[in-house]
Amino acid sequence: MPNTLKDLRIEAGEAAEDIRPEDVDYVLAERLNLTPSEFEMKQDMVLSDEQVKQANKDIKKLAKGVSPQYILGYAWFLGYKIMVQRGVLIPRFETEELVEWALQSLKSGNKVLDLGTGSGCITVALAKEAEKKGIKALTLYASDVTDTALRTSEENFLNYHLDVTTRKANVLIGLEKFDLIISNPPYIKTTEKNVMDKNVLQNEPKEALFAGKDGLDFYKKFAKQVRDHLNSHGEFFLEFGFSEEEQLKELFAKELPDFDIEFRKDMAGKPRMIHGRWQK
Repeated sequence: MPNTLKDLRIEAGEAAEDIRPEDVDYVLAERLNLTPSEFEMKQDMVLSDEQVKQANKDIKKLAKGVSPQYILGYAWFLGYKIMVQRGVLIPRFETEELVEWALQSLKSGNKVLDLGTGSGCITVALAKEAEKKGIKALTLYASDVTDTALRTSEENFLNYHLDVTTRKANVLIGLEKFDLIISNPPYIKTTEKNVMDKNVLQNEPKEALFAGKDGLDFYKKFAKQVRDHLNSHGEFFLEFGFSEEEQLKELFAKELPDFDIEFRKDMAGKPRMIHGRWQK
């Protein structure tokens, strides 16, 4: 039986050819509470029988295509530990940039909606980072179309002692007016399924990923509804697929001519974010 990290990594590679080594390393490091650098430095670390038993269970799940974050039951987002489960989208680091951009517009006393909250990661990060900046008295709302997402987000809000009103809603229907709306909505074209990571397709909720043949279903509804759900000084921040910029420019120019719309690239240089606000 293997009893060191190095042994376990070798065994995982032999267990199934399609297990990604980085997934094995991630799960092992998280289970042992090691940073990436510590993990690499401690390859000769001798593990207890219980640790080896847990590692073998995890490796078997990885071999079946289960995502590392679902195995662990959590993911990291802007440094915050976010509980996740199947039926809830795993937070992506690209969305961290959206939160950081929205923080620049957030003001004390704002009424904020995290639209399509999923795990609630955006609300948690936005609220906790706002606290650090001295932004106070936020009124927080989070909405989603699935009960699983709402239950998971509520667990995360409770873990971080946040007072958040959750609502079940399809886009903005039935919701009120807000000072700031932020969302990482579904934006993948259904025609792109054949080129997607099989782990994502196997594990993550389709309603949080796909948005019709052109990937724009959410944005078309949002653009028609948003003016009735933003206060006079209100703003919105949305993430989108990097190939959709031109279509979205056309859509928002048509549906929201009275809004200033700004597009921003992510750290990889790909257009990924939209900021909209009433024209002054």
